[in-house]
Formats: sequence, structure tokens, C-alpha cells
Amino acid sequence: MTNEKQVNKEDIVNRLKKIEGQVKGIQKMIDEDKCCSEVMVQISAIRSAINRVGGLIMDRYIKECLKDSLYSGKNDDDIETVIETIVKYVK
Repeated sequence: MTNEKQVNKEDIVNRLKKIEGQVKGIQKMIDEDKCCSEVMVQISAIRSAINRVGGLIMDRYIKECLKDSLYSGKNDDDIETVIETIVKYVK
């Protein structure tokens, strides 16, 4: 694994751990009967964070898959797979 991939992977894992902590925080807020608006703010923060992680993963996926497909000559199939993945992600 290249150094750039390792840094990217570590960044993604760290972000996911932070999101996991945020989810646990929401569980605690629910247990403590916190105000619904406070819970919704935290849910919004998690949604934003997970979208950023998804964007990082999508960026990595597209760069790796498209680069590989250009060299392998299977552009059409790989590009179609990337498009399908993007469509699923944005739903």
C-alpha cells in the first residue's frame, strides 16, 4: 500500500471512529432525555460527517478504478460500475 493510500485509509478510519463516538453520544442524550432539538443537531452533524467519509471513499474508488480501467482496456464496464456506485451513493 502506498503512503498516500495509507494516509487516506487512516483518515477514513479516524473519521469513522469519531462518527461512532457521536452516535454513542446521541444514545446517551436519548437515555438522558435531552431536548429533541439538541439530538437533531447531533444527527445533522453525523449525517454531514458520514457524507464526507463517503466522498473520500468515492474519490479513492473512482481514482483507483478509473486508472486501472484505462490501463486494462475494460473502460466501458468499469465506468458503468463507477456510475452505478455513484447513483447508489447519492440516493
